[in-house]
Amino acid sequence: MGLPRNPFWFLPLFLVILTILELTPSSKSATDYTSLVYKGCAKQALSDPTGVYSQALSSLFGTLIAQSSKAKFFKTTSGTGQTTITGLFQCRGDLSNVDCYNCVSKLPILIDKLCGKPIAARIQLLGCYMLYEVAGFAQISGMEMLYKSCSGTNVGGAGFEERRDTALSSLENGISSNSGFYTTSYQSVFVLGQCEGDVGASDCVECVKSAVQRAQVECGSSIAGQIYLHKCFISYSYYPNGVPKRSSSASYSSPSSSGIAFSLLKSEWVSAKYRKNSGYNPRRGSRSGVFGHLLAVCKRFNQEER
Repeated sequence: MGLPRNPFWFLPLFLVILTILELTPSSKSATDYTSLVYKGCAKQALSDPTGVYSQALSSLFGTLIAQSSKAKFFKTTSGTGQTTITGLFQCRGDLSNVDCYNCVSKLPILIDKLCGKPIAARIQLLGCYMLYEVAGFAQISGMEMLYKSCSGTNVGGAGFEERRDTALSSLENGISSNSGFYTTSYQSVFVLGQCEGDVGASDCVECVKSAVQRAQVECGSSIAGQIYLHKCFISYSYYPNGVPKRSSSASYSSPSSSGIAFSLLKSEWVSAKYRKNSGYNPRRGSRSGVFGHLLAVCKRFNQEER
């Protein structure tokens, strides 16, 4: 039984494929650098009967967002005297300027939603964080642990902790000479570390060493862990099948299924392979390469049928 001669026989199938493609998330949406890691909200609310603090805070947020399109770290103040508010943002070192801006621009909204208007607040996303403090707010040590996350899955068998510790040792050695941001891997263990932008090289190394020690103690044989101190953070993830390749704006996926984790892996790899074969570019949001290929195939088939 032959195929129908109608030159438009392929349209129903084409529409089905089109619908599937439209519903399939691009690799850009698969990245999760704007996912919430933790919030830190001071217990004391900001007393602001005249609105002077709100005005200073609004000005601060505006400046930080504007700077995030051209810098990975920026610190500034707003207001005067007792109404002075100090604030900063920092993006992860492997984010592009566009991704940094997209990440930072979400933070003021999240601060207001999750904290309201306290005298100090800090919101950490996977790709960036922002904090502000009103003049006179009590300072804490740069080594203070703010948050930790350890995978609920442990690695069976001997040797994992040695591999992880070797990778973390390489992180300690490499971060001082890499502007406070460094990533590396060793035998399927990927590690990442970053210090706050105004921390000196020696203090950065000490902070990362402290975070590494906490990860070793707190996370034990967990296959993934993140430790956030006040002035630095580190993470590690174990990939039994090898550390996946990634784009500069994507983040690695923790093999853990517990709570907060980095994500890339399969969806990102498939998307990269798909783009190569079809001409699909998720950054443009265009699927013309796929459609053009389908139309060309259908057109050629119809010509052969005739």
